Amino acid sequence: MKLLRKILFPFAVLYGLVTSIRNFLYDIGVLKAAFFDVPVIAVGNLSVGGTGKSPQIEYLIRLLNNNYKVATLSRGYKRQSSGYILAQAGTSAKILGDEPFQFFSKFPTIQVAVDADRKNGIEQLMQSSQEPDIILLDDAYQHRKVKAGFYILLTAYDDLYTDDCMLPTGNLRELKAGAKRASIIVVTKCPENLSVKEQEKIGAKLKITSEQKLFFSSIAYDSYIMGESGKIKRETMQGKKKVLIAGIAKPDSFFDAIKEEGDVCLAYPDHHDFTDKEVVEIKKIAQNNKIITTEKDYVRLKEHFSGEQLFYLGIACSFISGGENFNKTILDYVGTSTRNS
Repeated sequence: MKLLRKILFPFAVLYGLVTSIRNFLYDIGVLKAAFFDVPVIAVGNLSVGGTGKSPQIEYLIRLLNNNYKVATLSRGYKRQSSGYILAQAGTSAKILGDEPFQFFSKFPTIQVAVDADRKNGIEQLMQSSQEPDIILLDDAYQHRKVKAGFYILLTAYDDLYTDDCMLPTGNLRELKAGAKRASIIVVTKCPENLSVKEQEKIGAKLKITSEQKLFFSSIAYDSYIMGESGKIKRETMQGKKKVLIAGIAKPDSFFDAIKEEGDVCLAYPDHHDFTDKEVVEIKKIAQNNKIITTEKDYVRLKEHFSGEQLFYLGIACSFISGGENFNKTILDYVGTSTRNS
């Protein structure tokens, strides 16, 4: 695989050139971006997958939901539908995509919409009966057709964008210079004991500008596993054989958080759509043992397993330090923008 990526290096150079020209044309106004009066926060990354966008979106929802009418707008990756769709009773993960359906299931008071055309999606949301006060764009850092008022760029601690290169040789969707559009940069999936000295070292490596703010977060795993039949304390599962399933970009942290000797770990591609054959294989492996999966995979698997057998381990974004400053920065932007609009 590494050899193949090296062979494809010329294509990475070409891809980087094309994306740079596109970004330049947007920067100088030759290509026009739509701007909306409503506060719009775009959350995304420079690389392909695995930086923790969903926990960050959920963190923002929890921060804003009590005082504002919040809407999320996603592309709806791998959904079995097209065009603009606003989640409502009876909407499934197949129609919305796994991550938007997760938002819809956990936060019933917000609006959850999907549309590959973010400009049209925002216009549709603004014409809805419950016009939102704030729109969160999920995985829209490269969607230049819309000019968000605030950009949050995520980069994983063990896979910083400064250490990467363009697709297909690396995992970057655009050149590292794209980081300059970010209002905030969050280094995600950090060790909880990350020292101030190492934070400063990473900040220097990322070349944070004076207009940007840098934060460090870690993944906090729930002390319970959750399912339709209720919740179970993780400690009660110790010593019991389990089947762990992850269809996410980087599953190691999930497995490491809960696996014990004797557990079976099954890894699938990100946003994996489980086939009937795979479900049969999982049931054969699991027998009567508990199956624990990620929250994103749970919404696709729960129709195939009983509520007594299938559970998920929830995660949340937790700031190592500066969480109050992060909250204030977001609330100041939303409050000011809402008053201005």
